[in-house]
Amino acid sequence: MAVSIRELLTGGTRQSLGRSGEAVSVVAERPEEFEALMACLWDEDPVVRMRAADAVEKVTRDRPDLLQPYKRELPGLAREAVQQELRWHLALMLPRLKMNASERRRAYDSLRVYLEDRGSIVRTHAMQGLADLARQDAALRAEVVETIRELTRSGTAAMKARGRKLLRELTFSQP
Repeated sequence: MAVSIRELLTGGTRQSLGRSGEAVSVVAERPEEFEALMACLWDEDPVVRMRAADAVEKVTRDRPDLLQPYKRELPGLAREAVQQELRWHLALMLPRLKMNASERRRAYDSLRVYLEDRGSIVRTHAMQGLADLARQDAALRAEVVETIRELTRSGTAAMKARGRKLLRELTFSQP
């Protein structure tokens, strides 16, 4: 590859996704490049981290299996991340990992912390991540439904809209 994954993610500001779409295409064609993309989540440049998070999240919508080798590192990053763009993508990625009950509980705890973030997008995506975890673990369902009900009453307009959708899905699909 003439241009590295990292080079595709550099330059500009956090208000632009730059060439992250190209990084998604590269990894879709050559999954072996996913490792280089993942490494960018820990990059010192916040622009690179943000674009990498966007690209990883998009790639793993169709290929969640690519995240599995990072099952140990990703939850740690989620706990340590302070950059809001990184957090909002991690909130959607964490539930894509195959986890046992205690690992899901730790992911749940991380996403609960995200509900206190000052960024509405982080909080809204944390709601989605919690709902995704609750779909995998009936033991989390009641807590998540109650949390989403509360946020649907008190959150931003985006949180209320997402909350209504999630509540319909979670309460309709109950066993």
